[in-house]
Amino acid sequence: MNLVNLESVSHAYGPKPLLHDVSLGVEAGERIGVVGRNGGGKTTLLSVLAGTVRPDSGRVTHNRGLRVGFLSQQDTLDPGATVSEIVLGGLAEHEWAGDQRVREILSNLIGDLDLASKAADLSGGERRRTALAKLLIDDHDLIMLDEPTNHLDIEAIAWLAAHLAGRKSALVVVTHDRWFLDAVSTRTWEVVDGRVERYEGGYAAYVLAKAERARIAQAAEERRQNLMRKEIAWLRRGPPARTSKPKFRIEAAQALIANEPPPRETVELMKFAAARLGKTVYDLEDVTLHAGGPGTGPLVLDHLTWQFGPGDRIGLIGVNGSGKSSVLRLLADTIKPDSGRVVRGRTVRLAHLSQELGELDPTRRVLESVEEVRKYLQLGKREWTASQLLERLGFRGDAQWKVIGDLSGGERRRLQLLRLLMDDPNVLLLDEPTNDLDIETLNELEDLLDGWPGTLILVSHDRYFLERVTDRCVALLGDGKLSLLPGGVDEYLERRAAGTAVTARLGAGAPAAAASAMTGPAGAGAGAAAGAGAPEQGGLSAKEERELRKELNRLERQLDKLSEQESRLHAAMADAASDYAKLGSLDAQLREITAQKDTIEAEWLEVADRLGD
Repeated sequence: MNLVNLESVSHAYGPKPLLHDVSLGVEAGERIGVVGRNGGGKTTLLSVLAGTVRPDSGRVTHNRGLRVGFLSQQDTLDPGATVSEIVLGGLAEHEWAGDQRVREILSNLIGDLDLASKAADLSGGERRRTALAKLLIDDHDLIMLDEPTNHLDIEAIAWLAAHLAGRKSALVVVTHDRWFLDAVSTRTWEVVDGRVERYEGGYAAYVLAKAERARIAQAAEERRQNLMRKEIAWLRRGPPARTSKPKFRIEAAQALIANEPPPRETVELMKFAAARLGKTVYDLEDVTLHAGGPGTGPLVLDHLTWQFGPGDRIGLIGVNGSGKSSVLRLLADTIKPDSGRVVRGRTVRLAHLSQELGELDPTRRVLESVEEVRKYLQLGKREWTASQLLERLGFRGDAQWKVIGDLSGGERRRLQLLRLLMDDPNVLLLDEPTNDLDIETLNELEDLLDGWPGTLILVSHDRYFLERVTDRCVALLGDGKLSLLPGGVDEYLERRAAGTAVTARLGAGAPAAAASAMTGPAGAGAGAAAGAGAPEQGGLSAKEERELRKELNRLERQLDKLSEQESRLHAAMADAASDYAKLGSLDAQLREITAQKDTIEAEWLEVADRLGD
């Protein structure tokens, strides 16, 4: 049963047609991801489907009584209303606290907010999460979300994907988060040149299907060109020659990537990076850092000793407010540690993309502003002009001659990023570089970074991008350490879930006003959880406790030894930068050490949990 139908719909803003003669429908229970270039018509399509924009021509039909929930990019919250009034309609705590679904939504989206806060006092991200929580608490037949992952961290994005997958509502979502698209959608619509191309499956299936369509189209064009050449030859020669027709084989989608090499020559890039950087990039020695300055704000690093080596490509993960941006600013030398020291290599040539847009001369033109940094850049084995790189990042044709003052926020961010790359740095610190970038531009940026030799440290909530451009992930888990994650984002989410469960068992309260009703999906209050855990801890005999503490000490000694081996391997890799074979062997040893370390850390957590430490 179709919930919404579009019949021959067209719509334009000014001279630009965004939708042209589009006919489609959304069925009950269907899950659709919408992709396309920025400004290509994705938001317009959602607004037309939701009925908030009336098309120039054509017909939009909604089922009678259809309940539509629409999260637009526009902020419509009443500034004078409280979070509780907006999300819960002013219900008293006893009226909603018994509903597990409501508690779960509140805990995962606005658990850090005071329900009595006024909307006018919230940040943009907090207002966005509040609007999303309100939408999810209500019942809808069709949910439409325009960039729902904006202002959510990786953990909240994973929760939202699972939540939406468990709902019966139909879903249409516009997002540049490719992992999220794959997690929630079973069909993909691509808005391109006024048309809506439809594909079965999520983002991965869409990429494969689109590549196969392109291959078939190319084969058809080659066939047409071949026939034209023969026709011209026949006209010139007379009777046609006896030639066999070319044969074209349609391969399965998987065959498209069967012989595709890895996106990066990791060892080769590390060797080149070491030649540019030497042995030392950053050494953190006994560093303590608070987010708000010495002794103020959350503790980010606690007596941490760590090395970032040449060619490292590291993703830095943590919840919002954990201090990820502070770590980047520490490495960029814009803030100082409370104690300890940061040793920076003499040859480090740094580029730092922060979340704030840097100063750009609003009177300059786009191409001029890039060429004033450098006109050519060597990436991998190819030299690129400033104009070619601008085109790859979405500035095509006349867009390169636009005045900077007329650019959107997303365009200014792309320009800022390219100016940093053109300065030929050997260390890149990137803080949320994917903000306001469409999928096509993200693909180009990933491709550029694949050929860039140097040390890369990336903070991003875009899980697909994070895993695509980095080789290793480390996490800030609130304990003042950088924890290696051999299992990547999946391991981070598992550790966070395990840590949350331990906190609940030990009776830690939630920060929100109704903490007792929001300690977790199961809905058990803090006091009840603590009571349930007490017999388990109290049941340990003195002998059992001694044995567990001995085991804990043994595991800690093993972790210390592995950490020492890890440091020695990092140093050995820097020394062996010019020895391709040895570097590969050392890298394999390092991966084995990190895997062992991860296993022992998991055992340590289990023992500590039993002891209640």
